[in-house]
Order: sequence, then structure tokens, then C-alpha cells
Amino acid sequence: MTTTRIKICGISSADALEAAIAAHADYAGFVFYPPSPRAVTPREAALLAERAGSRIARVGLFVDAGDADIADAVTAARLDVLQLHGDETPERAAALKARFGLPVWKAIPVTSTGDVDRASRYRDAADLILFDAKTPKGTLPGGMGLRFDWSLLSAYKGPLAWGLAGGINPDNVAAAIAETGAPLVDVSSGVEGAPGEKDTGKIAAFARAVRSA
Repeated sequence: MTTTRIKICGISSADALEAAIAAHADYAGFVFYPPSPRAVTPREAALLAERAGSRIARVGLFVDAGDADIADAVTAARLDVLQLHGDETPERAAALKARFGLPVWKAIPVTSTGDVDRASRYRDAADLILFDAKTPKGTLPGGMGLRFDWSLLSAYKGPLAWGLAGGINPDNVAAAIAETGAPLVDVSSGVEGAPGEKDTGKIAAFARAVRSA
């Protein structure tokens, strides 16, 4: 049986990083999107990356960012993955993958089967599709604790690897994995005590729930 991989996104403190590592999470997510309460600067991310060493893989989250900003983050945080969480086209995703030589994950906001079908557009551009909840217009593109109808993922038959995000937490992640078979789960607000403030106990509980699913 394949173990579901875990990404703890929005890590901005040493305590949260150490909690993710202690919980044996596979990925630590650094948000390079200033409007987010979880945002880190390249300098802050560099300090966290230095602390992490080789103990956990690092994912940089970007929202329609320019090449220069992405380059700064890649170098500072020694990123292993680029996660695109804006309106990036397949062409943009492919260009970033070619330029930086890193795997690209593309977040797709979901409210209908049509949204799930859109993932196929990225088959030659991305390495993984992250199905996430669609947030209201004018709000942040993620990290708001919203979830979508997981049954919609039964429509996905694409060739790309995929993960599940949006509204998952220690209490419901086992059910989410059971219903969807998600090979990767990505949590942010679901392991927080307040926006941007990770709860180390919730990180541990989330990982335990995933491993027992």
C-alpha cells in the first residue's frame, strides 16, 4: 500500500518547520506571496532552508510571480519544487520548468467536473496537479480553510500525479484519503491556531491521521 505524502504549507517559523520534520512530513511549503499572512521573504526562507538542511523537501508557492522573484526564492530557499497558485497558463508552467529545472506543481481551483477536466491542459507542462477549493473573488487564492466536493475527483483520469488541498485538517483528512485515494495531501490553515500561526500539535495530529488512513 502506498503511503500518502504530506505537505505542510505556509511554514514561516522554526517551530513550525521542526514540527513538520518531526511529523515526517514530506514537504515544507514556503509562501512567496506578500498578501498572505503566511508569506516569507527570500531571506526568511533562506534561514529556514538552512535549518532544514536535507531533512525535508522545500516547495515554493507563487501566485503569478515574475521570473526575477522566483529566481530569488529558488536561490535563497534552495527550492526543490515550484508550486503555481495563480492563473499561470500551461505555457507559463512549461517555461518555468525549463528555466529553473525544477518540478512544477499547478494548483487547480475546483467547483465542478469541468475544473477537474482542466488539469489535462497541463499534461506536458506540470509534474503534479493540486486540486484545491476555489476561493471567493477578491480573497486569497488559498489557505482559507475552504473545501470542495471531493466526489468530483472521481472524474479525473489524467496522466499527471495529483494532490488534494483545501479544507483538510486532522479531523477529516483520513476521510478525504478514503474517499479520493489522494496520493498527496497539502494542508495549511487546517493546522493553524490563527491565520499564519501554525499549531505544532495540529501538525503532529494531521500526520498521525494521514499515516493511519
